[in-house]
Amino acid sequence: MSQPQPRASFLGITVLGDFIVSEGVEAVLDNVCRAGATAVACNPTVTAPADEKTGSFQPPDDAGSSPRVFDRPIFGKHSLWVRSGVSYHPREEFYRDSPYTPRQTNDLTEQYGSLIGDFIESAIKRGLQVFLQLGAVQPSGLLDEDRPRLPNGTLPEGRMADTGSLASDAIRAYNRAYVRDLLQEYPQVSGFRPDWPEYPCYTFGEVFQDFSPHVESRATAHGFDFPAIREGIGSLYDHLRGELAVEEVRKFNTTILNDGDETPLTTRISRHAPTVAEWLRLKAALSVDLLQHWRDAIDDAGGKDKQLVAHAFMPPYSLLTGFDFPKAAAICDAIAPKLYTMHWSLMVKFWGEPLLEKNPGLNEADVVSALVRLMDIADALPQPSIADYGYPNPDEPHPVSTASQLRKIGLVRQLVLDAAKVYPLVHGYGPVDDFERRLKLVTESGADGLWINRYGYLSDEKLRIIAEAS
Repeated sequence: MSQPQPRASFLGITVLGDFIVSEGVEAVLDNVCRAGATAVACNPTVTAPADEKTGSFQPPDDAGSSPRVFDRPIFGKHSLWVRSGVSYHPREEFYRDSPYTPRQTNDLTEQYGSLIGDFIESAIKRGLQVFLQLGAVQPSGLLDEDRPRLPNGTLPEGRMADTGSLASDAIRAYNRAYVRDLLQEYPQVSGFRPDWPEYPCYTFGEVFQDFSPHVESRATAHGFDFPAIREGIGSLYDHLRGELAVEEVRKFNTTILNDGDETPLTTRISRHAPTVAEWLRLKAALSVDLLQHWRDAIDDAGGKDKQLVAHAFMPPYSLLTGFDFPKAAAICDAIAPKLYTMHWSLMVKFWGEPLLEKNPGLNEADVVSALVRLMDIADALPQPSIADYGYPNPDEPHPVSTASQLRKIGLVRQLVLDAAKVYPLVHGYGPVDDFERRLKLVTESGADGLWINRYGYLSDEKLRIIAEAS
């Protein structure tokens, strides 16, 4: 890894519409500018308080696991139910080639929708770049037929991220219409930040996406033997859900995760599990193809001057999600790999509990060791129990080492080289001291800059720390 360097001047903060409505356009921009931000990201959505029957909970509950609360009050509370509305009047004629219709306007559109345009205009006047943050494959009213499938054709249980199939033509048609619509409404934005242009792998079931008919057709077009991959991964999925033996977990620790083997993890997987390697290669091809679709959609809508900044899981999660950093860097202006460290601890629990439940003969310490080492989130020996992992409370540091995060950033930089900017995405959730640690390691990593997600978790004290670090 190269020696730490002072970070470049780029600093972005994500500000969703909730706080723009709650605090006001200028108050929010005063805060982010005082923190030293050079860019902001927002979404074309406005919200208002609601009840459980008519709203969704904020902050997100992350499949019922999250104890998160906002640092900043929103509508006078640190967590609450909100209902939402699109911030503008979509042009329905743009969506005629898609089975998905645009989001429908409501009273919130009329009452608060203009605030998003005001926010964008005012941010630009202050010298900030402005990006629109959108789901990469999350059309309004996502249908089951466009959701990813397991090898047996069923939907994964307990998905934490309700994303669509990367290969769905219907979703791609919606994306084209949506991008065109947004550029008509907000032509002055600097670019787009699509989230999850890959297959999220938070839960055990999500790891084994996607074997939908959409993927089958694209896999064939890309020259993959889809039936063989589906059969092989289906057998692996079944094996892990009831037939996994203690000896296999220990062999995994000493072969795939062999600390003395300096070859890349992908090479070790290819050596010991060629069908798995081919499946991961298919996922990567789908992700790259989707990112190219995004670039083409932006260009075709008159946005050739607009930036494309892709969110991504960090390595080695990216092997399972399909995000291909070198090829993505050839398409994107920048990549924002996520340092969402509270999720990494949770994923040990989300992967480990099903393995132990379905395979009661396994040794818990062996499973935990394998998962923590595979995820590369610790430097010392892992804690031996699943109970030692999970979602940290608001006052708990995130149990991921500084060195681990620096290794991940360093690997991304090696993979991307100078083909695109690398802006690690730091999450604002957590106690002040731990947030400061996680922020400073990025500023010292040699990355081109950073994004912070999101404004609601940035207390005045955290904003001060950001300003001092910038």
